[in-house]
Amino acid sequence: MADSYDEECDYLFKAVLIGDSGVGKSNLLSRFAKDEFRLDSKPTIGVEFAYRNVKIGDRVIKAQIWDTAGQERFRAITSSYYRGALGALLVYDITRRTTFQNVKKWIHELREFGNLEMVIVLVGNKSDLSESRQVSEEEGKKIAEMEGLFFMETSALRNLNVEEAFLRMINKIHETTMSQKCLDVNMKESNVVGAGKEIITIDEVTATKHSNNCCYR
Repeated sequence: MADSYDEECDYLFKAVLIGDSGVGKSNLLSRFAKDEFRLDSKPTIGVEFAYRNVKIGDRVIKAQIWDTAGQERFRAITSSYYRGALGALLVYDITRRTTFQNVKKWIHELREFGNLEMVIVLVGNKSDLSESRQVSEEEGKKIAEMEGLFFMETSALRNLNVEEAFLRMINKIHETTMSQKCLDVNMKESNVVGAGKEIITIDEVTATKHSNNCCYR
């Protein structure tokens, strides 16, 4: 596994983190990308993103994870960033039932703006706060089963199942895209509104190594 942004990779997968504000999306991403956790983490404004390289077999996958703001006033900004996403971590807080009740709203938004084949992992975060639990693990599993999602409970604070949740999504994206006869090689560049950083958005999956043949058997 590699951590360098500049290291050569075979494919770039875009995924999004979604869910209500305060459920721990930013700290989940910080744990996965940098193995960091901040108790004073502030709400995300608009969209932020981070990278991490993951090796699957002989392929290096650069996972580009977008952390979207949970506040309603930013929804018009962030909805456009579902475009090209191959996966999503839909996060709720097990200590706040309202965040779980809003899961169906987020699923609707994903399916309205995202790819219908998107890999979705439902994540019940803050499992370390079991004494304050308002949503049982069984409830999370039930809605995931009903909606055809993967499910996992995590704790960004204690770093429990964080790696596993992201890797489950990335591995499933890889499995799905590699099962296709040919990969869509279509790279576009755009700028994050207000961020001043050039980023790459992917319509399906982008091959970052040049090849005369886009088909893999």
